[in-house]
Amino acid sequence: MPMLCGGTTEAKEADDEVQRICNEVKPHAEEKAGKKFEVFTAKSYKSQLVAGTNYFIKVHVGGDEFLHLRVYKMLPYAGEKLELHGLQTSKAHHDPIEYF
Repeated sequence: MPMLCGGTTEAKEADDEVQRICNEVKPHAEEKAGKKFEVFTAKSYKSQLVAGTNYFIKVHVGGDEFLHLRVYKMLPYAGEKLELHGLQTSKAHHDPIEYF
């Protein structure tokens, strides 16, 4: 199913690209959360096509703890830079990924 501009996709299993995004923004997520994460594994994600792409990513950070990240990926002409735009802590595996 094609991604529609404005809406988010259905949740998908995280792939190598999404893990690479997580690896790149991990230091920023640690700074925002105020702690270091030994584990930082992308589990699932939704994406939203805007003037670039928003990624809403569920990340396992150890034990029963998960984070939800909102990462903006700029368009190719802008260098496809990544920016961490939001972070939600105290999430569980069963918590759905929602727009935030």
